[in-house]
Amino acid sequence: MISERQQLILEYIKSNEAIGIADIALFVNENGYPTLSRITILRDLEKLILLNRIRKVGSARATKYEYVLSVDEYFDIDPDVRVLVSDSFNFKVWDKIKTVLTKEEVTHLNKVNQKYVSNSKTLSSALLRKEYERLTIEFSWKSSKIEGNTYTLLDTERLIKEHKQAEGKKQEEATMILNHKKALDFIFEQPEYFKELSVKKIEELHYLLVDGLEVGSGVRKRIVGITGTAYRPLDNEFQIKEALQKLVDIINETTEPTAKAIITILMISYIQPFEDGNKRTARMLANAILHAHNFCQLSYRSVDEIEYKKAMLLFYEQNDFNYFKKIFSEQFIQAVNIYF
Repeated sequence: MISERQQLILEYIKSNEAIGIADIALFVNENGYPTLSRITILRDLEKLILLNRIRKVGSARATKYEYVLSVDEYFDIDPDVRVLVSDSFNFKVWDKIKTVLTKEEVTHLNKVNQKYVSNSKTLSSALLRKEYERLTIEFSWKSSKIEGNTYTLLDTERLIKEHKQAEGKKQEEATMILNHKKALDFIFEQPEYFKELSVKKIEELHYLLVDGLEVGSGVRKRIVGITGTAYRPLDNEFQIKEALQKLVDIINETTEPTAKAIITILMISYIQPFEDGNKRTARMLANAILHAHNFCQLSYRSVDEIEYKKAMLLFYEQNDFNYFKKIFSEQFIQAVNIYF
């Protein structure tokens, strides 16, 4: 929640392209708060930045404040009318993505993960297998559902446990879910494998996820479009391979597992290196990285599919990772609390 005064400041910034602290202070003083100090106004601005309602641009005396559209406001705008940072791959994104988590956020997520580390050590082998099975079922269900799969959670549980397909469902839906299980089994059997990443390992995981779904393996050689956005990924095979290698280098250089996972999901989805199955590969690879570093994996059990897609579109169009970061953090904390 924001105060009445902070709402006043927000509306003023919204009505201006970029505004400095001096103009904001003058406006606030003339509109109901004649004795308000500059320090208090700066605190209000910091809160609005924290809530992602405004952003700060420039530094020192050149600092300006800009309005940030809310997610709902942004998606009220027609896809072909929205103004994108770039309608094609923005190579400046590499520098931005390296700062995906603040030190405070890293510290918080690491502290949360200690509960997972502590709890998993106390479980017997049988109980540990049971928890992995539960996570496998729920992740396979939700990750597939995000991609339009119509299997229910109960359908998915029966498919994985009893190998019984749901009546009236397409074969490819069952295959998609079982491919998730196959990929997770691969990860669980050799957890150290994804501690150091390579393009080959990404391609291996993708192959497991699209096997039997009539999707070409390896880096795509043709243009792909993304529903609901004017953003177009790289369309040159050699540029795609270069982007994948750069991503691998950045992930291997990044020290924090949660930052590695977020970068993986965002950038695999942004590059779209494969004909299909990119977001599935991104989520699976992020979980593989987390598992390799003894961090809890995410099932995304409670995530709203539409909100997840909005988070991806915001990154495609604005290179804004904050909405997805919020979803990831919430799902990570939930996973630690409900598994193991």
